[in-house]
Amino acid sequence: MKRRLQAILLGAVSLHLLWVLLAWLIDNSALPYPWLVYQHLPSLLTGEMLAHLGLSALRVLLGILYSLLIAIPIALLLFSSHRIGRILETLIYLSYPIPKLALLPIVMLLFGLGESTKVIMIVLIILFQLVIGLRDSLRQIPRDKLALMSSLGANYWQCLRHVYLPAILPDSLSALRIALGTAISVLFVTETYGSTLGMGGYIVEAWMRVNYLDMYGGIMML
Repeated sequence: MKRRLQAILLGAVSLHLLWVLLAWLIDNSALPYPWLVYQHLPSLLTGEMLAHLGLSALRVLLGILYSLLIAIPIALLLFSSHRIGRILETLIYLSYPIPKLALLPIVMLLFGLGESTKVIMIVLIILFQLVIGLRDSLRQIPRDKLALMSSLGANYWQCLRHVYLPAILPDSLSALRIALGTAISVLFVTETYGSTLGMGGYIVEAWMRVNYLDMYGGIMML
């Protein structure tokens, strides 16, 4: 834990030193010094900013929740049924390399520019990595534990409650932590299309107004 904290601090210090160096070399208002952005941050903490932050957080939360609700049954199906699992795995591996952001125009045509498009894009991006991660965690369950449950006459739902779900819970949390960063990145892209609400729309609007302090402040909050 201490070593990890040291690595985080070292990374933050290095990033800020690089930021200062680039700001000095460029010498342009388009890249202000970090302390100017930090001084400007308190002025951004208004009701409007909190509304942008809250809406973006809600979109990410819904995307992750729906992804998890879809990923768990699929992972269980991949693990439980060899025949169906083989078909689903083929579909997953064929569709996994497709850049999901390329599907944004199709999703926008089908679902419009509303909230559903932003949540669906988050689901499309992180669903596959969740499914693969949860499937792998199920495959790591010791065979003797499954044999023991079978010998005790446990049905599928009892195995689900006492074996499968406890096995995937730790990996679910780890996968969600990784997916969170991906979801935020996707959210920024989706919020820049047809929406002025949310942090993505706020950052782009500040950029178009040439208000770079607002823009960098929004990026740091995101």
